[in-house]
Amino acid sequence: MWRSWRRRTVRDETLAAYAPPADPGTATLELEALYVATTPEGDPLERLAVEGLAFRGSARVEVHRKGVLLRIAGELPSFIPADRIAAAGTATYAIDRGVEPEGLVALTWIVDDRSEPEVPTRVDSYLRCRYPGDSARFVAAVNEIAAAPEAPRPEAEESEASDG
Repeated sequence: MWRSWRRRTVRDETLAAYAPPADPGTATLELEALYVATTPEGDPLERLAVEGLAFRGSARVEVHRKGVLLRIAGELPSFIPADRIAAAGTATYAIDRGVEPEGLVALTWIVDDRSEPEVPTRVDSYLRCRYPGDSARFVAAVNEIAAAPEAPRPEAEESEASDG
């Protein structure tokens, strides 16, 4: 297990959440959750060792106009700027966690990838809100501030390649 985790941390060493701003402003929503994992977008069974989001733990989550602040036990605070957030929705499973239908919140965002890929690296971060009703409020609050550009569609990329 140690070797596989070591390989994963080496593979993902260029990935990180963003540093929290000095003043994120007033939170529009605060809640408690279990942070489950961060995975490649659309691949909920492949954990990423994103700096600041590598380990599961209890979390304090704040939604601000500038983005989402995650304070996960045992990790440094992580921030996801609004212009890096694509959307939030519900999910039923992610690596290490299966729950009732729509029991998880999936936050899709563009990770800070220091390898500077041509196409921004999108990930899904999964949370299980502690109290009833918090999931719906969290999804609504995040979708209200989400401002990341649309992901390129594969068929559009293929069309552009054949045109050139």
